[in-house]
Amino acid sequence: MDALANKKLKKHKPDHKIDRPSRDEAEEAVRTLIRWAGDDPKRSGLIDTPKRVVNSYNDFFTGYGKDPVKALSRTFDEDSGYDDIVMLRDIDINSHCEHHMIPFLGKAHVAYFPTGTVVGISKLARVVEIYARRLQTQETMTAQITGAIDEALQPKGVAVMIEAVHQCMSLRGVQKPNVSTITTKFTGVFKTDTHLQDRFMRLIQDVK
Repeated sequence: MDALANKKLKKHKPDHKIDRPSRDEAEEAVRTLIRWAGDDPKRSGLIDTPKRVVNSYNDFFTGYGKDPVKALSRTFDEDSGYDDIVMLRDIDINSHCEHHMIPFLGKAHVAYFPTGTVVGISKLARVVEIYARRLQTQETMTAQITGAIDEALQPKGVAVMIEAVHQCMSLRGVQKPNVSTITTKFTGVFKTDTHLQDRFMRLIQDVK
């Protein structure tokens, strides 16, 4: 029978209030950057660019207005006797490096070991998406996804692995394309049971 979780969960939104500029101010900032790049924001090809960039930011950073723990708040009783890993692998990630505001792209693999309740699998992907749609470091995002699932579901353990290629490394700096960064985070039984942790890693490799 369905059970709606009634937990008092900590909100996972940014913990400080942001004084957001107006849309006009944001578009003017884009014009300033165009001039800094060496071009004329008034030329025909760039006239509407500030508007398009601001619209893009609305898409890129939707995660700031959403609470990932709340997305996991509706759980269901698991009374069929299932007692094993629940895993989503190859969740697409499109995020932006907080250091250079350049995209990094990759995959997330997420698993948890339930303790009597489960959550709709789409909600796990939604949590990944919410955190990815913020200015991020890959290390922080890996820990945030793990922490949200651990807090909301209180499972026996959580495992998260992210593989991503950072355009700030491909397009600038050392300019080494297609170098993957891998980050992992384990809690509970995934941290204490090396066999379970190895199984999680093997399940990821099965799709390669």
